[in-house]
Amino acid sequence: MPGSTKVMGVLTVGGLVVVTAYTVALGSSGWLWFGWVVIGLITLAMVVSRST
Repeated sequence: MPGSTKVMGVLTVGGLVVVTAYTVALGSSGWLWFGWVVIGLITLAMVVSRST
C-alpha cells in the first residue's frame, strides 16, 4: 500500500474514533457521520484503484 493510501486509512480510522467520541459525549451529528462516510468511500476507492 503506497504512503498516501496509508495516510488516508489512518485518517479514516482516526476520524471514526473522533466522530464516535463526539457522538457519545455530545450526541449524534448527521453531518459528522456523513463526512466520515465520504472519507471512508474515498479511502476505499484509493485502495481499489491501487490494487488494480
